[in-house]
Amino acid sequence: MRMDIRIEPIREEHIEGFHAALDSVARERLYLTMHEAPPLEETRKFHLGNIEKGVPAFVALDGDKVVGWCDATSSPRTALAHHATVGMGIIDGYRQQGIGTRLLSAVIESARAKGLHHLYLGVYRQNVLAQTLYKKLGFVETGVEPKFYQMPDGSYEDDIIMWLPLAVPDPSN
Repeated sequence: MRMDIRIEPIREEHIEGFHAALDSVARERLYLTMHEAPPLEETRKFHLGNIEKGVPAFVALDGDKVVGWCDATSSPRTALAHHATVGMGIIDGYRQQGIGTRLLSAVIESARAKGLHHLYLGVYRQNVLAQTLYKKLGFVETGVEPKFYQMPDGSYEDDIIMWLPLAVPDPSN
């Protein structure tokens, strides 16, 4: 496990590094639904809004370089605000070193503290390493969306839906 990698809540000064890391993982065309990062200003606006709202969002830092991220974003819709969707990525060369475990653990702890009831995520069927991480931290598979992702070669990949309960909701609410 790489203990020299720091896990920190994302701050404004991390946004450009986050953008570069997102772009790096997206261009692999294996793990994310985008094939390149959105424009930097769009990314900046998104994260500044999330920082202001207290969204559970963390980055992994090797020195000043962002090498991974994990966040849990909630819907602004009242009926959906009790849960959040997890997004994460680790750049090539930093995977399988415990960074994902540390990032996701930080997000889970932050989401619990925020009072969220559940976390959800979708993961490509072929991404067995990510599924193993999610299961290790308590996520369970709740469904499959067949042929959800179109791959660069034109083939399709299933989306595995996973869920993690964080809190027992009060039935009177």
